[in-house]
Amino acid sequence: MAKEFPVPPVVFTPSTPTHRRHPAPGVGASPPPAFAPPRPSTSSAANPLPFMSFDVSAAAASSSSAPPLYAGPIGVGGSSASFEDEPPLLEELGINTRQIWRKTISILHPLRTADPSLHADADLSGPFLFLLSFGLFQLLAGKFHFGIVLGWVTVASLFLYFVFSMLSGGRRGDLDLYRCVSLVGYCMLPMVIFSAVSLFLPRGGGLIFGVGMAFVLWSTRVCTRLLAELASSGDEHRGLIAYACWLVYMLFSLLVIF
Repeated sequence: MAKEFPVPPVVFTPSTPTHRRHPAPGVGASPPPAFAPPRPSTSSAANPLPFMSFDVSAAAASSSSAPPLYAGPIGVGGSSASFEDEPPLLEELGINTRQIWRKTISILHPLRTADPSLHADADLSGPFLFLLSFGLFQLLAGKFHFGIVLGWVTVASLFLYFVFSMLSGGRRGDLDLYRCVSLVGYCMLPMVIFSAVSLFLPRGGGLIFGVGMAFVLWSTRVCTRLLAELASSGDEHRGLIAYACWLVYMLFSLLVIF
């Protein structure tokens, strides 16, 4: 037999809304929302940090009245000069490409004597370019000789400078160690050409030895001429100077052949 339980009736009462609708435009001013932060004041008393106030109109006015930060290049003092007036980068580094080209042309002709006045102003930019080219041609032949070439040129320059010091008795004229390194490096140009030509010559034959000897004599002739002209007593010992130069460039030719 089922037992009946009394169930109380459920009554739904209308509840009042917790939010208020905004009035229509023109009816009345709506209060600001509760989550909106107060707008900071632009006065110095209310805001001790004026740069933290993000006022677009004030920022535009201040930027228009402030002077430009970069009115011109450094050292011009705000003039209207531009980067076009700056000297080239190679000139700032002390690399004279025109002078390097003239020295190269003076050595490139095998029958014409090089002008000693061009090589009186020594530099190491051209010799470094020639030594790098020599190493690259050797690398194409399967030989990695960059360090060997730089070391041999340094030792050869010291050797020639020592020979001049011993022969001249201290009277070296305009020839110093820096100029000696420059001359030995510029006279490496025939060796660079021989290194490029040897890529197309058969190995182990008499042809490459004959071509190498011709290029060695070319470098020896040019280097002896320049060293004798720049040294005060070079003409007295031209034969000994030529023999020393021949030994130096013979080593480089053997490096190419073998």
